[in-house]
Amino acid sequence: MSGALVTVERDGAVAVVTLNRPEAMNALSSALRAELAQVMLELDRDDSVRAVVLTGAGTRAFTAGLDLKELGVQGLGAANADAPAANPVKAIEQCRKPVVGAINGVAITGGFEVALACDVLIGSENARFADTHARVGIMPGWGLSQKLSRMIGISRAKELSFTGNFLDAETACRWGLINRVVPAAELVSVAKALAAEMAGIDPDMLRAYKALIDTGYAQSFGDGLESEQRASKARNSQVSGSEVEERRRAVMERGRSQAG
Repeated sequence: MSGALVTVERDGAVAVVTLNRPEAMNALSSALRAELAQVMLELDRDDSVRAVVLTGAGTRAFTAGLDLKELGVQGLGAANADAPAANPVKAIEQCRKPVVGAINGVAITGGFEVALACDVLIGSENARFADTHARVGIMPGWGLSQKLSRMIGISRAKELSFTGNFLDAETACRWGLINRVVPAAELVSVAKALAAEMAGIDPDMLRAYKALIDTGYAQSFGDGLESEQRASKARNSQVSGSEVEERRRAVMERGRSQAG
């Protein structure tokens, strides 16, 4: 499941996926895009994997985005492919397991879009984000123009997209783009620990809850509430009182251990 451009390491139920072109700031060549998409599709099908951490090799970059030198020769057609097998952002988005992005350096333009495909983002103090689509003269095609404004507000999103300026890790955290900032040496371990906590949830429940949140996020608030009601009735009618009691006790015990 691993290759020269994308590596996969397993730690229990957590898979750590690393973009592995550090000499090119993990730029998204066509080969890397295809390999990343394939890895994510395989992890989605692997029942032994319950959560994924996605990061970049080295300390300079999560990914600097599309390989512009390659695109100058090949054109943009391949980068706009819709099929998950050729589109890493779609493959990440459609992964039914939670994906924690561990942003170790710059996430620029297409790399920013890859980061936004993750469910949760943790950044090192070296993390920086930039949308240079306008400066390069190409339109985003992997969702940045719609996701970013929903995450940090339309005015802040326009500021980033219309200037191409970099957003540092602390500001990104304050704006709600990333969940927390940690020392670079601790980034992957913190992301793995968070992913392991997610992996402790019943996998069927986790998949259903992720799908419910993502479905509602793409709908109006009213439609999202209706989706929740339908899912709640369908799921909760199948849960027995004894199951709830058993899980309640486990939740209480976990709460006591965290309080200590």
